[in-house]
Amino acid sequence: MNIETTTFGKLKDDSKVKLFTLTNDKISIKITNYGAIITSIEMPDKNGISENIVCGFGNLDNYISDEYVGGCPYFGAIIGRFGNRIANGDLEIEGVNYKMAINNGPNHLHGGISGFDKKLWSAETFEETDKAGIKLTYLSVDGEENYPGNLHITCIYTLDLENNFGIEYKAETDKTTVVNLTNHTYFNLTGGKENILNHELELTATKMTEMIDQIPTGKIIPVGGTAFDFTSSKKINRDMESLPTGYDDNYVLENESGDLKYIGCLKETTSGRKIEVLTTQPGIQIYTGYWNPEVVIDGTKKFGSYSGIALETQHYPDSVHHENFPTTLLKPGEKYSQKTIYKFIVE
Repeated sequence: MNIETTTFGKLKDDSKVKLFTLTNDKISIKITNYGAIITSIEMPDKNGISENIVCGFGNLDNYISDEYVGGCPYFGAIIGRFGNRIANGDLEIEGVNYKMAINNGPNHLHGGISGFDKKLWSAETFEETDKAGIKLTYLSVDGEENYPGNLHITCIYTLDLENNFGIEYKAETDKTTVVNLTNHTYFNLTGGKENILNHELELTATKMTEMIDQIPTGKIIPVGGTAFDFTSSKKINRDMESLPTGYDDNYVLENESGDLKYIGCLKETTSGRKIEVLTTQPGIQIYTGYWNPEVVIDGTKKFGSYSGIALETQHYPDSVHHENFPTTLLKPGEKYSQKTIYKFIVE
């Protein structure tokens, strides 16, 4: 195991940003403390050729450019304080109403105008016998993006000798608030040579949250016999005729106990690459990236629709308005703790 620290650039206020590289004998993962962003994951294909399998940039300037921020797809970032949507930006906690930023149609999305994806996190590295990691911390102060409470967040990234990439979240607050943290990495197992529509996805989930205009109705519905059924592995584009903008949906993992369990896999036949997903979270948002912007990097157009698929383990969207959903409330004295593992496999 090896970990390397380099300079990634400077923010507009002259703050220095770092880049950390976690490496074992097969996998190399780069993470910056700006937005706790995973900028690249290099893994070999079945012929031993290593390529970057996530959407990201090689320098900080691209992440803070007007072109990228204007159509921000949150490549690789930690999302918070509340991942996904809050309907109409209306948040009520213990009888107090908070009006949140409206930044996605009529709704509040991914923590607001300046969420955790745009913050500079403190970072420290560590090495153990069988793994290496980065501990990232951030204090979201009371009133930031109008959320109540001083929220102390820790995100721990680890890579081990068995090609398991772990993301562990911890949080504590001094005032009742809401927390729903996730990571927004977009995977493309062809190394970006093709889009993700021929990737194959399998999920253990037999249910999903019914959605209207990306907001849950409160109903939990079966996926069997619909385009949303991935209980048997299938190509992402197989049933997309009725979905003009692809998938952007929350699947119910029926994991009320919060155990770390296997919930699905993504694979691509030509490369032989495969990712297995394990999580303690109750849901996963499958987003196939229809709205990903096409950006010009060094004179070359990159990304665009279906350039990557996000496998966002999470609590359900708009949980704050549905008592039957797993709660996202965090009170003083309680500890928020979630973990997701992406296991990289070559078949």
